[in-house]
Amino acid sequence: MEAYSHSLKLMGNNFTITVVDENNDAAQLHIDTAIAEIKRIEKLLTTFSDESQTSLINRNAGIHPVKVDREVYSLIERSIGISAVTQGAFDITYGSLDKSLWNFDRQMTSLPTKEEALQRVHLINYKNIVLDPEEGTVMLREKGMRIGFGGIGKGYAAEMAKNLLIANGVQSGIINASGDLTAWGLQPSGQPWRIGISDPDSPEKFFSYLAVSGKAVATSGNYEKFVMIGGKKYSHTIDPKTGLPISGIKSVTIIAENAEFADAMATPIAVMGIKAGLNLVDQLAGLFCIIIDDYNNMYTSKNINLK
Repeated sequence: MEAYSHSLKLMGNNFTITVVDENNDAAQLHIDTAIAEIKRIEKLLTTFSDESQTSLINRNAGIHPVKVDREVYSLIERSIGISAVTQGAFDITYGSLDKSLWNFDRQMTSLPTKEEALQRVHLINYKNIVLDPEEGTVMLREKGMRIGFGGIGKGYAAEMAKNLLIANGVQSGIINASGDLTAWGLQPSGQPWRIGISDPDSPEKFFSYLAVSGKAVATSGNYEKFVMIGGKKYSHTIDPKTGLPISGIKSVTIIAENAEFADAMATPIAVMGIKAGLNLVDQLAGLFCIIIDDYNNMYTSKNINLK
């Protein structure tokens, strides 16, 4: 048995799919199955296509409910649950902020004012997503509201692809979505899969290792996307309550039972801050966390074993 990998761009992220198989041909068939599943989910959730169910919901904000597939409905329902647990630090209605206020891909030279930012965030409120379980519909209460799955979508896709591969008899592999990954089974050597935790100052270097077989890991770091304004680094992680970027935390790494939950929790823990974030993680079974602050101090949740 050998490990075979394929990397490609999906959902705007670099995905690497690794499976342990007897030969390259068998491995490629399984990898193609995973890619097809991730593309199927991307089509459902993307905001870059007018045809997607997300775009349909956004277009009809404040107008009428939209009937969606059961899996989209369930994902929105789970997202609302995570918003409740994180007291709004995770919120899929952040879409109204998207590119209008912050665009980290352009050369930003100044921050929006607090007033400007607050004007935009009034539309961010997960409590204004109205679900009708009998009809299977979703409605955004206010005109101008938008949802987006940037904080949970790639974790969901990775988890779904993994489950499909397991159902097809793949006993070991990793789905890695730009550092958010889910691993199962053992390496060909018989050892558990291990990952390195990146040093935020030099992301190509690792300061620690974790055994991750049967687990999912997600990292939210300000070294991925940020702007420098007036000599200060501003993270692409936005606090949904203020509309302004967070500061003080370099990276948050979450270890969980599944990739969707790990992906969804990485950003809100950064938004909540070190003390409140760790306190929440310690209350949730099967969830672990490593936080590195701007001064390279490391904070970990209880019961975490770093090598």
